[in-house]
Amino acid sequence: MANSLKPHYGKQGFLNNYNREPRASVLKWQWERLTKDKPEEAPYVPQIVKTDVNALQQASGDRLTWIGHSSALLQLDGVRVLMDPVFSERVSPFSFIGPKRQGELPFQLQDLPPIDVVIISHNHYDHLDLATLKSLEKRDPGKTLFLVGLGNKKLLEDEGIRNVKELDWWDNFFVKGLTLTFTPTQHWSNRGLFDSNQTLWGSWFITTEKFKFFFAGDTGYSKDFQDIYRKFGAVDVALLPIGSYEPRWFMKQNHVDPAEAVQMHKDLHAKLSIAIHWGSFRLSDEAIDAPPALLNEELKKANVLDSSFRVLKRGEILNLEQM
Repeated sequence: MANSLKPHYGKQGFLNNYNREPRASVLKWQWERLTKDKPEEAPYVPQIVKTDVNALQQASGDRLTWIGHSSALLQLDGVRVLMDPVFSERVSPFSFIGPKRQGELPFQLQDLPPIDVVIISHNHYDHLDLATLKSLEKRDPGKTLFLVGLGNKKLLEDEGIRNVKELDWWDNFFVKGLTLTFTPTQHWSNRGLFDSNQTLWGSWFITTEKFKFFFAGDTGYSKDFQDIYRKFGAVDVALLPIGSYEPRWFMKQNHVDPAEAVQMHKDLHAKLSIAIHWGSFRLSDEAIDAPPALLNEELKKANVLDSSFRVLKRGEILNLEQM
């Protein structure tokens, strides 16, 4: 590979910067799930706002729309950036089995405005949804730019997606006054049984002359976020994951819990953080609606104002010009 001399690439594939221990056993986790009694869980009714699609179509105005899970739309200085878009009903290699969406989408893919840039954090099915990406490509063939980590370009091109650029950590790409930088996280990649860590995962830092935005994608806690702050300074708005954290012995290396999300918020010196990666798909053992309540507890423990780390309703639009 062209990047074989990079310190985050080794014999077994890409490596994290700080924690390079082997992942905990998936088989052990699945065995525990089969053999342990599960606590009763109340029926989950997600809070969903039917998004004002007319507002999405407006060319002016800086706004952020949480679509659900890690999918969000950023409209900034007239540029539309779509993050980890997943409009499929399941996050799985199969359409008939695998984690299914809880509740409805706040709007449909066809309601989206023309998209300038799609950014992908990594290749897991709940973040890189080929059906959604192909639909976006068909709407404006060759016009939407797709930005991915190293090793992911071929996957998209094999599906007929044309305008794809690969980035390594700390690489920049410039689009209409925005600088998009692919930044490190603590995670892993795979889409099958034999491709672990053969493509690079990461987060995205987006800057304009007046605004700094961070999209974490999916990550465990590491010093990467202190590194990102040292390079770019304080973040205006950060999208940080709060879900998929139990059991900790299995999830800790690659998924933050709410306490660690609060620490990420502090490491980045974020003026405002928005909770993502929870409530749409059942991917772990905590109750699907548990992350926001635990986040609230951890904010109090850390003496962080809850107004500085918000939980949006699915489909809610945040006006960034009023910050």
